[in-house]
Amino acid sequence: MANNQSQENSNYALDRLRILLASEEFEKDGKLPTERALSEAFGVSRRSVRRALEVLEAEGQVWRRQGAGTFAGRQPDGWGDHVGTIIAGTNFMEIMEVRLRIEPQLAQLAAMRAKASEIARMRELAEKSRESQDADSHELWDGALHRQIAQSAGNQFFLTIFDVINRIRQDEAWQIIRERARSGNNSGSKSHAYHLAIIDAIEARDPQKAGEAMRQHLLILQEWLIRLTSMDTVEAGFLSEAS
Repeated sequence: MANNQSQENSNYALDRLRILLASEEFEKDGKLPTERALSEAFGVSRRSVRRALEVLEAEGQVWRRQGAGTFAGRQPDGWGDHVGTIIAGTNFMEIMEVRLRIEPQLAQLAAMRAKASEIARMRELAEKSRESQDADSHELWDGALHRQIAQSAGNQFFLTIFDVINRIRQDEAWQIIRERARSGNNSGSKSHAYHLAIIDAIEARDPQKAGEAMRQHLLILQEWLIRLTSMDTVEAGFLSEAS
């Protein structure tokens, strides 16, 4: 605790909060400690903490929900409240149909707009995805790579739509079937090859090639999902007849 700090020192509280946000040392859902806890940790008044949070909220660094607390990042746009309903009302094939129509366009836009630093980040994420040893880790880095491409497209509305799709990827059923698809036909190495092809085309500023590489990448996944779905249907029918 910074006992040498004045109890009324909002600037000090703001500096400490920026350090906290940069460290990402908070709860998994992004929730920050309470104002009282922050006040005690920083050695300043709760009013100083509240003022500092107001600044961060204005900057879009945090958002607050009455009765729930303060959270890191920008306030959700409301889609998250409906994701459960969307998941329940759709299936894997519908998701892939949407991805096949949106993500190639995002790759094309990224080829025209991505910054050098963003392309470097894509390569880092592709490598982390390749090195992943378990399904959860692979899905995490794969999703991060595809989102980086979407973000680099520079179209906020497209990004919002993509984020809805990406949230669906977090559903347990989706992750299980994705892992089954990856485990067959050496799909992990194929996925990495396509990732590199997409990034290479983006770096070369070739929208057509980037879009086609993304389309081929997703078509491979769709093909395996169709095979798995067909196999599950056949097995279910066999078990039904056997019973």
